[in-house]
Amino acid sequence: MPQQLSLRINLNDDATFENFFLKRKDSQQSSKSQAVSTLQNQFCSNFGTTEESFVYLWGASGSGVSHLLQASCHQASAQGLLAQYLPFKTLLDYPPQQLLDGLEQLSLVCLDDLQVIAGDAAWEEALFDLFNRIKDVGGKLLLGANCSARELPLQLPDLQSRFGWGPVFQLSEPEDDEKMAILQFRASRRGMELNDDVAQYLISRAARNLGELMNCLDKLEEISLQESRKLSIPFVKQVFNFS
Repeated sequence: MPQQLSLRINLNDDATFENFFLKRKDSQQSSKSQAVSTLQNQFCSNFGTTEESFVYLWGASGSGVSHLLQASCHQASAQGLLAQYLPFKTLLDYPPQQLLDGLEQLSLVCLDDLQVIAGDAAWEEALFDLFNRIKDVGGKLLLGANCSARELPLQLPDLQSRFGWGPVFQLSEPEDDEKMAILQFRASRRGMELNDDVAQYLISRAARNLGELMNCLDKLEEISLQESRKLSIPFVKQVFNFS
């Protein structure tokens, strides 16, 4: 069994495909819609679907890259398959060759934050070897970064070519109106009502990064349950001590 399974990297329970917001008017041809469809079909044997072995997602913080990588792991696990999510931002102290050794034994490997290892010869060599091992056994590898593969300052040219072995999807950072819709969508799935005025107030006062806004929603949920309070502007103002 690969060492990576003992790292105890916990997936975000909310990072599922069901919790990934897509606008109703979103075209089925949009990058986000295509990315979701591709990842959902990773282990689908239905007629007419394509299982991609390598997928590269990129986008700024809050665009949904990490969410979709973790959602893919959740889906694989639900199907009884072994999957591993590795966010490189938190794993730089590990020896790269040792960290990635044996991952080809898994059904799915999801590697996030590629930008933090780009330019490091040891990491690039280890990742290059992993690509080849996964290809040899017919496994699946999902990659996430905050920029395109061309923008990564890679030292190993052959590694960059590997990033083009499968489809590449850019996920755009949501505008404020979409952030509001995402907050309301996620609140409704938790049994909370977040009206337009409260959502707009939260976005205008809190950090504009979607991840931080989700953290705010977590805190609001916790305190509203403790105090049996509905989400309102005075309540939000009190919780976060907004002026």
